[in-house]
Amino acid sequence: MSNEQQLKSSEIEKRNLLKKEKPYVYEKIMKFDEKIRRGESIAIIQFQYNYTCNFHCKHCSVKRFQGKNNARKFTIADVKDLFRQADEMGLARVTITGGEPLVFKDFDVLVEAIDPKKFYINCDTNGWFLDEKRAKHLKNIGVDRVQLSLDSFYADEHDSFRKTKGSYEKAMKAVDIALNANLGIFMQTVVTKQRLYSDELIKYIEYFNKKGIGVFVTYAKPVGEWEGNFDVLVDKADMNYMKELEKKYKVFTHLTPAYGLNLGCIAVKGMISVTQYGDVLPCPYIHTSIGNIFREPLKDIIQRGLNIKYFGEYIDTCLIAEDRDFIEKYVVNRIYNKPLPVPCSEVFADEDKTLRRFNEGM
Repeated sequence: MSNEQQLKSSEIEKRNLLKKEKPYVYEKIMKFDEKIRRGESIAIIQFQYNYTCNFHCKHCSVKRFQGKNNARKFTIADVKDLFRQADEMGLARVTITGGEPLVFKDFDVLVEAIDPKKFYINCDTNGWFLDEKRAKHLKNIGVDRVQLSLDSFYADEHDSFRKTKGSYEKAMKAVDIALNANLGIFMQTVVTKQRLYSDELIKYIEYFNKKGIGVFVTYAKPVGEWEGNFDVLVDKADMNYMKELEKKYKVFTHLTPAYGLNLGCIAVKGMISVTQYGDVLPCPYIHTSIGNIFREPLKDIIQRGLNIKYFGEYIDTCLIAEDRDFIEKYVVNRIYNKPLPVPCSEVFADEDKTLRRFNEGM
């Protein structure tokens, strides 16, 4: 059986399990195709509920969002309202992030407010606090999967990257803990241009694939702690190399087709980020606000995002990782050195309005 056939078989198995465990979520996901054909968003909500974290990573993308002590923050009532709106729009997936979600004191209440019966719930984690009891508990309260961050197959490199000694050992233990608890898991790893071609990355992918775990690759971005660091960015040739790896291994990026849909760049159409302060970003790394959930409906905010051509049309690359023209024109010149997030009206102009919807590029 080829790797592609195995992936299809795995996808079918996952869908059948979802249909059994969360039938309402399954029904929403089965409508994704028709929503895309209507030019509607099927966004994963990457929910930056709280920026509290026990690490200080070299590549942190939310560093400049932290510390707004006087700004309005999400309450549990706000969470319930956000996900009520998301459900009414047919959205079905959320990734709880931060910060480090497993340090949130109100994590259980947060999950309940999102409502596990209505959403497929992922949880980002660095693994530090994921012990056997916590893993079983996460599954019991309705968390479907953890997205475990590990940024090198070598302990000293990962610990240095995460600026925390022992973080590698904790993460590796967390992998087996999740598997033993039958808690869904995939690995998340940041890949620079230099790391992409390394033997270390291949060892990393092969190790976790042998455990039946997929690897999600996040391309390095010149934002957050890496603002202005363009040496780590990939180009089209690098991304084509990654596509070759996808044919051989269970490895994927945000550009990898899912649910039989090829969206290209998924900003707004396939993902949004919601900050602790209510701002909605096109993706976690494009730090412009297309609206604030505390001031207007989610539906209107997403529509505003889709009216910008970079998010409302089919784009065959990762704008913030590879498109140097986009990075220079919009990120360097219009976002850098300003309080974040920058309103989209200060980043995009009338010339940036969409002329056609992404469904026409399918």
